[in-house]
Order: sequence, then structure tokens, then C-alpha cells
Amino acid sequence: MNAPVFTPSRRNVLAGALILSFSLRALPSLAQDQDNAASKPPLPGSLKRAPMLDAWIRIDADGVITAFTGKCEIGQGIRTALMQVAAEELEVDPHAVHLITADTARTANEGFTSGSNSMKDSATAIRNAAAQVREILIGVAAERLGIAADQLHAQSGAVVGPDNRRIAYGDLVAGDVLHVTAQPVSKLKSPDALKMIGQSMPRVDIPGKVTGGIAYVHDLRLPGMVHARVVRPSSYDARLLSVDTSGIEKMPGVMKIVRDGSFLGVIAEREFQAIAAMHALTVAAKWDVATKLPDEGNIFGFIESLPAEEHVIADKHADSAPGTRTLEAVYHRPYQMHGSIGPSCAVASFDGDALTVWSHAQGMFPLRKGIAEMLHLPDEKVRCIHMEGAGCYGHNGADDAAADAALLACALPGRPVRVQWMREQEHQWEPYGPAMVSRARASLDIAGNIVDWEYEVRSNTHSTRPPGAGQFLAARHLEQPFKPGPPRPGEQPDGAGDRNSVPLYALPNVRVGYQFVPDMPLRVSALRGLGAYHNIFAIESFMDELAIAAGADPVEFRLRHMQEKRARKVIETAAQRFGWSSASMTEGSGRGFAFARYKNLGAYCAVALEVDVEHESGRVRLGRVVAAVDSGQAVNPNGIANQIQGGIVQSASWTLYESVRFNQTRILSQDWSTYPILRFGNVPESVDVHVVDAPGEPFLGTGEAAQGPAAAAIANAVTNATGTRIRHLPLSAARVKAAIGV
Repeated sequence: MNAPVFTPSRRNVLAGALILSFSLRALPSLAQDQDNAASKPPLPGSLKRAPMLDAWIRIDADGVITAFTGKCEIGQGIRTALMQVAAEELEVDPHAVHLITADTARTANEGFTSGSNSMKDSATAIRNAAAQVREILIGVAAERLGIAADQLHAQSGAVVGPDNRRIAYGDLVAGDVLHVTAQPVSKLKSPDALKMIGQSMPRVDIPGKVTGGIAYVHDLRLPGMVHARVVRPSSYDARLLSVDTSGIEKMPGVMKIVRDGSFLGVIAEREFQAIAAMHALTVAAKWDVATKLPDEGNIFGFIESLPAEEHVIADKHADSAPGTRTLEAVYHRPYQMHGSIGPSCAVASFDGDALTVWSHAQGMFPLRKGIAEMLHLPDEKVRCIHMEGAGCYGHNGADDAAADAALLACALPGRPVRVQWMREQEHQWEPYGPAMVSRARASLDIAGNIVDWEYEVRSNTHSTRPPGAGQFLAARHLEQPFKPGPPRPGEQPDGAGDRNSVPLYALPNVRVGYQFVPDMPLRVSALRGLGAYHNIFAIESFMDELAIAAGADPVEFRLRHMQEKRARKVIETAAQRFGWSSASMTEGSGRGFAFARYKNLGAYCAVALEVDVEHESGRVRLGRVVAAVDSGQAVNPNGIANQIQGGIVQSASWTLYESVRFNQTRILSQDWSTYPILRFGNVPESVDVHVVDAPGEPFLGTGEAAQGPAAAAIANAVTNATGTRIRHLPLSAARVKAAIGV
């Protein structure tokens, strides 16, 4: 856990925002010699953002080693992997490395923890920085010992000579020896010399979560801390007309009721007192409800009727055999929510001059900038410290809860204020993953090969994150409201709604378009994978449809159209470990296969699975699942397997159950009965993950690699079991039953 970095006293809590960080600025020489700098290769990973070595690795005189990352631990296991990476190059035990995660007073600004970029960006930076630190320390030791540097080596926190003389790291770091600019090329250990990278290590974030320790921001308790709740209206555009607070102010424990325009909150000594006052305020508040949402039953027609910006993502033409058969299909994804098991939470403390916020949002520096703008404070007067939250990949209510806490803390200086959202608030007010519509069209030649491919996807924006203050609900509801920034489509190669809209297969003629719809009927933002989940579901479902039309086995059909060697190996590994060629299914059972490379530049993942479909009810039960993944150089294979297993289970929930319900005035999905998710009794019978290691290759993002392939594999298996293709998510029991005509 990235816990507070002070002794828990009231005095230190209030002084938290005044803790100084080391310098992250570049040396003046970088700017003085532009021609020389332009000729150098770029710094690897996030070293480009913060090129000083001590922004990433610090060694104290007592030998304590600290590594820093601007990325957040959000359950993906990067704390463990980053400790392994730093320890590998510094030649120490991973547990000897103290890791500090995103903290605006202590770490580099690495933006958001998103897009499965933590290993690619932060681990690459830390590994290169650690290797350069090791070589600097060896150089200093060489001077002291009068021995050539190539006769020395690092070992267990010291530099050791051929005569076994040792100088501890702490004795080599006097002055600013590590306050130097990183170099583009580092002396990294060779793959055959690695001891910790590539070894499965138990995740360091797990013990607190299973023993009742302080694991999440929800668990944080500070001296003198009070509790708060915010009253939300029932619909998006409602405005607070009036509220009689006279009786509520006298309720037990109530310290302060805060109203600013339509922002309404209450602070109390104890949490239940705050909840009771919130319920009383909800009854007392009078709202002007003006929201007019579209008809849920025609939401896709509504989205297709809205004006859209046309973007061409791919347009490639080559000579090919003529097409003899053409297939077309339309695929739909509804609005889906993060559905965090623990509703959003934040703690803030204001001392009258500076503000400290503890939050599980996924970008501490963007959060700081948005809060500073909302409160009209300089950025340096706001410190944001990341702590884990109980369940989220993407932009849920965490940023909003942090803004709520910041506003309420400023209304009660001197006391840390904890804000906890209620379940119905999280469900109704978090930004959802956008609804999407895609159309696929392809032609086969006489031999059953794809000769022409067209794909078009239509969607809203997939990110409305801060830094703009208008991205916070609280800031929109103030008397002097902030307006949200304009919706943006995202940019390739990562993409957003168009992420993974270009198939990795070798096809002679390809045209891919993205219809970006700026208007957003429901509040939306980043949900794990952005548009990749839907686009892979659609593309890999369509690949199966084409394979069936060609009379080909789905795995053979994919390999026939795949040239990239690493992709082929992952496909072949998943099929072989599943026993694809020999699998035989009983009536009502089916098998499915799918593959994708996340963003076409991240991890490769293939999924094979089997399902049983109950014809009387339409219920889909998941059986055996086998996945293969290539994440580049594997740091913690067990951590990679964790992410693929979790991604498959999450995708199964999205694919089989999840869809936001609403009417023309409000969101109806307010709890787990109105927004069902996968329960323990319906998880797959087994999930077997095979890590295809790639020693010496760059780190690739893993966390979002499995969701798309898992969705398509489930859909393909349902088709295999029923003979009916369902292209509309989720594949709920009612939808499956209707499709098979039982």
C-alpha cells in the first residue's frame, strides 16, 4: 500500500502538503546543446518525462534503496514487478527495494495509469535507471579502490572487488552522485544473466488485503478524521432549487452542511451520522429535474442518428483474387459500468493554506491539476497521494470522490475529511463504458481466403478524465460551475473507440473507419480496454463467421491469415494446450477461439474455451478456459497469469450479464439486482494461462489483453453450441433463449 509518508499525528497530517520532493528537472545542458540532443536516441520509457536518475532510484547513506514510479497500483501487480526490475539491475533482493507509487510530492509525473502502459513506460524507466545507477556506483568504487571498473561487480547492496573487498552502496552515494541525467543506452543485464526477472514472486500487495490490513484508501484512518457524504440528484441535469437544513444541522454528530449551488454535502463526526444526515438532506432537497435521456430500447438507433466525425483509420489496397462470396454483420455493445465492489472513496485535509488528498484515481498529477483549478489554488498547494481502491480498471467515481473530499475539507480546515460514496451513487453517477455499434463486411475468394475487409465502428469518446475541473461532478454543480472539456476521439496508434479496430491479420484490402459521436446521452469515460473489448469481440466473431463460410477450422483459418511469428506462436500454443484438434463436444456444448494483440502493439493473447448452453433457460455456463499470452520479457509470470485470469473473468461478466438500464429521466441500474454481474457460482471451471516468454524483448502491457479475445471466444462457443450467431452484447440468458427459439 502507498500509505502516508509521515508519522500519523495531527500535526504531521496537516503538514503533509509541505513535504519537499527531490528535483525532477533536466540539467541545463539538455537545452543548451539542441543539435547534440537531437542526434541522440530518445530516452527509454518514462525517462523521457523525468530524465534525472534520482527521480527513479534513490540510495540513502544507510543503504536503503527507494524506487519511484508515477504509476498507480490498481490491482495489476505492478508494485511487485517494479521491485523485481529495480532489484535485478541493482543486484539486491526485491524486498530490499522500497517502492513509492504515484505521489505528486515525490514521484515523476507519468500521467495516467492506463492503456496497459505501466511496464512499457515505468518498468523500462526504472530498469534503465537502476542499471545506470549500478554502473555509476561501480565507477565511484573503482576510483576509491584503485581498481579498473571492469574488475568490479555489484552484489547484495555493495560493490565487490576481485579480492572480495566491498564498499556498501550507502558509502558510495555522497553528494549528488545520482543526481545526473539518464543516458539513452544502459548496460542492462543480458537475458541469460537474469535472476529475478522471469521468476514468479508473490505479490506484495496481497497480504494486507487478506489479513484485514490497511490495503485500500477505504481503510485509511487519520487522527481527527471526520466523515462526509454528498447528496446527488436523481438525474444528470437536475438543479437544486431549495433545501431546508435547519433541523438537519441539529442531528447528532453533524458538524457542517455545505451547499454551493447544486453541490450539497454534510460533514459529521462519525460515518453513520453522516449517512443519516445525507438521507435527511435527500428528503429535504427540492430539485428541478430536466434530463431527457433517449429510449433505451432504441439506443443504438439513436446513436446511429447522431452527427458523427468521420475518421479513416486504415485504407490499404493490393492486388488479390476476386471475391466470390461476401458476408456482412452488425455488432452491438451496450453501456457498461465499472461496477466497483467498493464504492469510490477519498480523504482530504486542508490546513488553511495547502491541501492533501488521498485517492484511488488513476492519475495523481491530472487529479491535482483539476482540483487546483476547481479550488482556485496553485498546483503546488495541492498534493495528491495514490492509495489503492477496492475495485476498478478505468475512470469510475474515484476522481469525483476526490473532488468531493477536497471541497468539503476546505469547508472544515484542520480536520481530515473522508468521503465515501454510496452504492446507488456509484452505479448512477460513475462514467460508463460507451455503447458501440460496428459493421463488418468481407469477401472470400474461391479458395476461402479473405480478399477484402471493411470495418466501421461508431462510438462516443472513451475518456473524460481530468485534468479539467469541469470533468468533476462537484465542479459542474457549483454556483459558478465549470464546464466539461470537449469530447475527443483519441489518437492512433493507441486509439480509443477505434482501439483494435484494425485486424492484425495479413489481408490484401483493408478499410477501417471510425465514426466519432461527440454527443453523449449518458456520462461516459474509460472502461478497461476502451474500444478494444468491443472491436475484438466484433472482429474475432466475424473471423469465425468467415471461417464457417469457408468451411475451415477457426484456428487454421486464423493461422492461414496470420504472418507475424509471435502472434502465430501464441495462437498455436493456446490451441495446442487446449487440445483444439481433438476436442469433441456433446449436444448443447460448444468451443470457441479468439486472438488479438492489444492495441496491435501490446501483449498477444489467444483464448480457447468451452461452454454449456441450457436450452430451456438460455443460460451459458463456462467450462474449461485456456489462454496463451506473450507480454514480451516476462518479469513476474505469476503476475501475468493473474492479469489474464482476471481479464477473462471480467470479460465473462461483461459478455454474459452486464448492461446499464435507464429510462428517459434517470439511470435505473442502482444496485446489483438491477445491474447483475458474474457471481462466484458462474466463474469458469478452470482458467489455465500459458506465458510465452520473450527474453530480451521490450515489456508489453498485459492488463487489457484478454478481455476482447475472451468475449469473442465465448460468443463463438455459444454459436458452436447452438448453431445461432448472437451479435448483441450481453449474451444474457433471455437473449440466448430468444435467439435459439426455445
